[in-house]
Amino acid sequence: MEAAALSARSRGAAAGRLVLRRIGFAVPVLVVVAFGVFLLAAASPFDPVHQYYGVQIYNASAADVARVRAELGLDEPVLAQFWNWASGLLSGDLGVSRSMRQPVAQVVAERLPWTMLLAATGLVLAVLIALVLGTVAAWRQGGWADRLVTAVGHALEGVPPFVLALLAIAVFALGLGWLPVAGLTDAGQDPTFGQVAEHLALPALVLGVSQSPWLVLHVRQSMLAALSEDHVTGARARGLAERVVVLRHALPTALLPFVTLIGARVPELVTGAVLVEEVFSWPGLAAAVVTAATAVDYPLLAVVTLVATAAVLLGSLLADVAALLLDPRVAADG
Repeated sequence: MEAAALSARSRGAAAGRLVLRRIGFAVPVLVVVAFGVFLLAAASPFDPVHQYYGVQIYNASAADVARVRAELGLDEPVLAQFWNWASGLLSGDLGVSRSMRQPVAQVVAERLPWTMLLAATGLVLAVLIALVLGTVAAWRQGGWADRLVTAVGHALEGVPPFVLALLAIAVFALGLGWLPVAGLTDAGQDPTFGQVAEHLALPALVLGVSQSPWLVLHVRQSMLAALSEDHVTGARARGLAERVVVLRHALPTALLPFVTLIGARVPELVTGAVLVEEVFSWPGLAAAVVTAATAVDYPLLAVVTLVATAAVLLGSLLADVAALLLDPRVAADG
C-alpha cells in the first residue's frame, strides 16, 4: 500500500516536470508561429488598406490612403509591426481588429466559447462512436459487424468534413426536415439551451463522425491486441462471461494508447471545426479566421492562430500526462 502511494507520488512529480518542460517548449513555438503569421500576411497579395476601406477606396485620395496606412502602422517594416503587436500582447492589449472593427479580445471572447462547445461536443461524440464501434468490431472479428465497421471507417478516412456537412444538410435538414440548416438559433430567437442544442446537433454530429474513423480503427486494433494478452486469456480460463472479459479486462488495456491518440487528433479536430463552422454558419472563430486572412488583419489573425496552436499543444500535453499517470510503463522523457 505504501509502495503504491510512493509510486503514485513519483508519477505525479514526473507529470509536473513534464508540464513545466512542455510550457518552456511552448513559449518559443508560439513566438515562431506568431512571427510566421506576420511574414505570411506581409507576403499576401491582399492590401490591408484596400480591405479596410472596401469599395470606398476608389473615392479616397492618395493622401487619405497614406494617412490611414500610417495610422494602422502598415508603413512600418514587418519586424517593427510584429514587435509593436508583441509588446502590446505582453501588456494585455491584443490590439484592434481592422476587419471586425472591434478589439481582438472582444472578438475572441464572443466567438471562442461557441467554437469550444462545438469542438468539445464533436470530440465526445467521436470518442463514444470509436469506443462502441471499435469494441464491437474487435469482439466480433471477422463477422459482418467487423467488416462493415472496417469498410465504412476506411471509406470515411478520405472524406473531408465539409463534404459530410453538405450531405448531412441535404439529408437531415432539407430532406427530412429534422434539424435546422445553420446558425446558432432560429431567426429572431434568443440563444436558449433548447435553441442552441437543436442547432448544435447537426454540426457536432458531422464533426464527430468526421473525426471518428481513425479512432474507431485504432480502438479495434488495440482491442484485438488486448484480447490476445495473458491476463485476458486467464480471465477466460476462469470461466468469466465473454462480456465481462471484453469490457472489464480487455477494454481498459486498449484505452491506454487510445488516450494518446486523442491528443494527436487535436490538430485535425481544430481544422475540422473550422470547416464545419463555415458550412453551418456557426458563430465561432472560423468566420473570424477567414475574414482576418482575406483582410490581412494582423492582430486578429495572429491571436486566432496562437489560440489554435495553444489548443494543439495543450491537447498533446494532456494526452501525455494522462498516459503517464495511467500507465506505469510510460517514461516521462518530455
